[in-house]
Amino acid sequence: MSTQPPIAARHKGFNRAEIVDRNFIEFVHNWRGDAVPTPRDDDAVLPGSSLDARGFRELFESQLISRHLDLMARVLRVKNKVFYTIGSSGHEGNAMLARLTRHTDPAFLHYRSGAFMAERFRKLPKLPGTDSSKLDPVMDSALSFAASKDDPASGGRHKVWGSKPLWVLPQTSTIASHLPKALGTAIAIGQARRVKHALPIPEDSIAICSFGDASSNHAAAQTAFNAAAWTAYQKLPAPVLFVCEDNGIGISVKTPADWISANYSGRRDLDYFYADGLDLAAGYRDVARAVEHCRRTRRPTFLHLRTTRVMGHAGTDFEIEWRSIEELVAVEACDPLLRSAAIALESGVSTPQSLLELYEATRRRCFAAAEEADRRPKLDNLAEVIAPLAPYTPAAVAAEAARAPDAAQRLAVFGGADKLPETLPPRHLALQINAALHDLLIKYPEALLFGEDVAQKGGVYTVTKGLFKAFSGKRVFNTLLDETMILGLAQGYANMSLLPIPEIQYLAYFHNACDQIRGEAASLQFFSNGQYRNPMVVRIAGLGYQRGFGGHFHNDNSITALRDIPGLVVGCPSRGDDAATMLRTLMALAKVDGRVRVFLEPIALYMTKDLYAPGDGAWQFAYPAPDQAMTLGEGRAYLPESGGAGDDLLIITSGNGVPMSLRAARELEKQCGWKIRVVDLRWLVPLNAAYIAAQAKGAKHILIVDEGRHSAGVGEGIITALVEAGLGATPLRRVVGADTYTPLAGAAFLVLPGEDDIVAAGLGLQ
Repeated sequence: MSTQPPIAARHKGFNRAEIVDRNFIEFVHNWRGDAVPTPRDDDAVLPGSSLDARGFRELFESQLISRHLDLMARVLRVKNKVFYTIGSSGHEGNAMLARLTRHTDPAFLHYRSGAFMAERFRKLPKLPGTDSSKLDPVMDSALSFAASKDDPASGGRHKVWGSKPLWVLPQTSTIASHLPKALGTAIAIGQARRVKHALPIPEDSIAICSFGDASSNHAAAQTAFNAAAWTAYQKLPAPVLFVCEDNGIGISVKTPADWISANYSGRRDLDYFYADGLDLAAGYRDVARAVEHCRRTRRPTFLHLRTTRVMGHAGTDFEIEWRSIEELVAVEACDPLLRSAAIALESGVSTPQSLLELYEATRRRCFAAAEEADRRPKLDNLAEVIAPLAPYTPAAVAAEAARAPDAAQRLAVFGGADKLPETLPPRHLALQINAALHDLLIKYPEALLFGEDVAQKGGVYTVTKGLFKAFSGKRVFNTLLDETMILGLAQGYANMSLLPIPEIQYLAYFHNACDQIRGEAASLQFFSNGQYRNPMVVRIAGLGYQRGFGGHFHNDNSITALRDIPGLVVGCPSRGDDAATMLRTLMALAKVDGRVRVFLEPIALYMTKDLYAPGDGAWQFAYPAPDQAMTLGEGRAYLPESGGAGDDLLIITSGNGVPMSLRAARELEKQCGWKIRVVDLRWLVPLNAAYIAAQAKGAKHILIVDEGRHSAGVGEGIITALVEAGLGATPLRRVVGADTYTPLAGAAFLVLPGEDDIVAAGLGLQ
C-alpha cells in the first residue's frame, strides 16, 4: 500500500478556492508510494471496484473539468467575464451517475452537476450522424457561465445545465421544485405505453432527479416522494431515480448528522440505496446497483450519494468568515479529487507527472474556453431576450384549431348523428365544456385529462361526466389530492410529447402549487431557448358568485397570480359556445406553439340558463360546429338591443361580469336613454390592448366591471391600456371587488361587485 502524504489543507487564508487548488497540486507533487505501481490496461478492473481503468480515467477527467470550471468562474467573476459561481466542487462523484445511465434517460439536475454533464457528453459521439468535433462540455459550460447568446442550453438567459441531445432539461430551481415534474416524467414513460403513444425515448428509460440534502426538506420534494410512494403502492410504474447529493449543509445551515439516511432509508415504496460519491472506486458499484434496480423494477428509487462542499456555496460565500479554520480544513481534506488522485496513483492509472500535466492542461482548456466565450455575442436587445418566451404562429394555430375531429369517431363517442352536440338545442356552459372536451379527446389521441374527482364522478360539477366511460381510465383518471403533483404530472406528460389537460378543482387551490407553473412549466421554453416545451391546457374552476357552497376557497375572485406569469395565456369564457371555440384554440396553441395555457371556468355560470328573467333561456347557446374556433385575443361586443354602436357608454368586463353587465345595461338604457355596448374580453392574459383601445375609441364614457380585487386586478390592466392609447381623458369608472378574502354565505356578495353597483356607477358618469 502507498503512504499518502499529509493533505495540505492546513493553509489559512481568505480565498479557499486558491487553497483547494494548491491542495491538489501539493498532494500529487508530494506523492510517495511504497512501490512503483504497474501501469494498468484500460480493461483492467481496479482493486476492490467494479470500475475498469478506462472508465476510471474518463470519470476522473470529468471531475477535473468540473473542478476547473469552478476555479475559472471564481477568477473571472471579478473581471466581469463570468456571471455565475455556484460550483460543483465536492459533488464531482455525480459523474458516476452520468456514466451508468443513458443519454436518453431524462435528467433534472441539481445545480452542482458539472461532472455529470462532462461525463454525459461522452455518450454523444456514439450517436449516428453526430459531429463529435462540435461536442465540448467545456465550451458549452463556458458560454453559459458568460451569458453568451451562443450558449446551447439557454441562449444566454441563465446559467443552467441543459442539453437537448443529452436529454438534460434545463432547471433554474435552487430548491426542489423540479422533483414533481421529474416524477411526472417517469410516470409518463409508463403511461405512454398504456395509451399506445410513441415515446421520444426508449420504453425502459428512467428519469433522473438530483438535489441537495437541504432541499429534501422542501415541500415540493416531500410531495414528490409521497406521490412516488403512492404510485408504487398501487403497483404502477414510476421509474424515477431520486439522487440526494448529501454534502451536509444548505448554504450555512447544517443538516443534522445522519438525517437523510434516518429519514429515507426505511420508507415503504421508496427504495433506498447508499453510495460514496467521494470515492469513485468504492462508490461505483453502489451507484450501478441503484440505477439497475430503478430500470429493472420500474420503482421509485432513492440514491443517497455522499458528497461534500468545498470552496463554499458560491464565489461570494467566504466561509472563513463564519466557519472555523479547523472545520474548513476537515472539509477540504475530504475533497473527492484528492481521493481520485490517490486511486489513480496507487493503481498505476497515472503518474504524478502525467496527472499534474492533465490537471494544468484542463485548467488551460477551461480558461481558454472562458476567454473565447467572453468574446462571443451577448443578448443585447429585448426582442432577442423574449423570443422563446411566448411563441405564437397565428396561421398554424388557426388551422389546427379549425381542424375537426374524425367524423366517424365522433359518431361513435357521442352515440349517433342525432346526439352530436351541434344538433342539440342550446345548452349551458358546463354541458358545452363537456362536449368540447369529448371532441378534444377524440381529436388528440395523445391528450390526457386528469385531476381530483374527474373520472367516475365527473368532477364536482359534473363537467367531465362521461369522459371516463368514453375514453377509459388510461386517458381520463383521478389523481391524488395534491395540486403540486397534478401540475408536476402535466409537465412530465408534456416532456414525453403527450398533451395533458390537468384540472385544478378550485382557483384557490392553484395558489398552493403556483410555482409549478410560474417557476417551472411556463419558464421552460425561455430557459431552454425554445428547445423544450410544456404544452398543456390547465382547467381551473373559479371566480365568485357561487351560491350555496361558498367561502373563500370556493369563491376565489383573484387571478393576480396568473397575470404575473410571463408567457402564460389565460382564457375565461362567460358562455358555452365561447367556451367550446376557446378550448379548441387553447389546445391548438399548446399543440403548435408548446405553451402553457389556462382555461378559467366561472363556476357560477356553469349551470346558468337565463339572462334577464327566469325561464328565458337567454344564456344558453348552440354548440359551434367542430371546425369553428376563436382567435387568441378576440373579444365579443354586445351592441345595444335598440340598435346603434353603443358609444354613450362602453362597459368592459369578462366572466361573471358579462351577464351582470348586460342586465345593468338594460336598466341604464331605461333610466338614461343611453346606447350602451358591453364588451366581453374573453382573454385575460395577455390583455389585448389594441382591441380594448379600438372598442373604447369614440366612447363617451367607460365603465370597467372587474369582479377581481381592487388591487392588482384585470381592471388595472384595462385602465393602463386605455391611458397608453391616449384615451385617459374619457370619463371612466371602475366597479371592482374589495381587497378582502371572500366570506361565507350572503356576506360574499358584499365584497363582490353587483348589478346595482354597475348601475350606480353608470349613473354617476352622467
